Amino acid sequence: MVGLGAVGMILPLIPTTPFLLLAAACYARSSKRFYDWLLANRIFGPTIWHWQESGSVALRTKVVAITLLVLTLGSSVVFFVPLWPVKILLVAIGVWVIYFLVRLPMVPSLPKPPINRDSV
Repeated sequence: MVGLGAVGMILPLIPTTPFLLLAAACYARSSKRFYDWLLANRIFGPTIWHWQESGSVALRTKVVAITLLVLTLGSSVVFFVPLWPVKILLVAIGVWVIYFLVRLPMVPSLPKPPINRDSV
């Protein structure tokens, strides 16, 4: 799940956060060491921690996700997809995902996530 989440950071239509949340849930039940490693990760940890604590996403995460989505889907529609129905479908999916991301709650003022480097 962590690998799929990492791939989702690069590819436009593969979600990152659900895979990371699923990995965190599995690690929490099976391996305290890997769970602590995932939460201590400087890239994935804060996002997972904020989601678990408040069900919210940081503004920076939203901006990066939307920017990458627009760039990758936009370049696909303009340069690589020749069929108009497929272009329209990609644009519709992109608009729906952007709408979903914009509606997610923003991170309130929470303390920094605890990092336990001893168990990593």
